[in-house]
Amino acid sequence: MDELSLAVVGIDFPNRDGSNRRFELLQCNPGDPVSLRPEPRNPHDRFAVAVLSERGHQIGYLTAERAPWIGGRLRSGEEVAAVFQGVAGGAAYIRVAFGGRAPTLPAAPSGAPIARDDIADPDGPMWGA
Repeated sequence: MDELSLAVVGIDFPNRDGSNRRFELLQCNPGDPVSLRPEPRNPHDRFAVAVLSERGHQIGYLTAERAPWIGGRLRSGEEVAAVFQGVAGGAAYIRVAFGGRAPTLPAAPSGAPIARDDIADPDGPMWGA
């Protein structure tokens, strides 16, 4: 899989520095670059991968199901590029591409929120996270 959309969870939790993740998400536009930062010393999950906006503010984490796989690819030195895709309910979504490719956003109807069917992560969890 060279490109896919991934859920970003924990968007309603405050950051350690007191910044608000939902507020930061309001500043993000589809296609804005985001960065992925593995957190091997995270006390809750050693495989955690934080997602940061282009301004360097955390907007959440990759799901526990996807973090080990994406983190492993990052640790192996593989090039991973990511962009903000949108917000739907309790999760944000990013689009990632591997191997030096630039991520492309899936086509969405103008002005419509992301529909669950537009999320191209067929192996993701069934409960929407």
